[in-house]
Amino acid sequence: MTRPPAKIDPTQAAPDNSILSQHVRAALKDYFARLDGVGATQLYELVLCEVEQPLIQTVLEHCEFNQTKAAQVLGLSRSTLRKKMNLYGIE
Repeated sequence: MTRPPAKIDPTQAAPDNSILSQHVRAALKDYFARLDGVGATQLYELVLCEVEQPLIQTVLEHCEFNQTKAAQVLGLSRSTLRKKMNLYGIE
């Protein structure tokens, strides 16, 4: 059974001036600068792949590799977490 996408509560979302948002913006600006005139494609997928793997790894470490707790922190089902762990080679 597929879970519907989680609704993001705007009152709980990180403000535009959060540290994480600042780092993402800076990294994207640097990425565009390094393109040197070459067009960007599939940027959304690229960013998700670049962010998702360290996000999952870091949350697992924070939760001492307890997958149930990590899935709760991430807002994922445990089976979805396991699929993503397999995708990124996280054990």
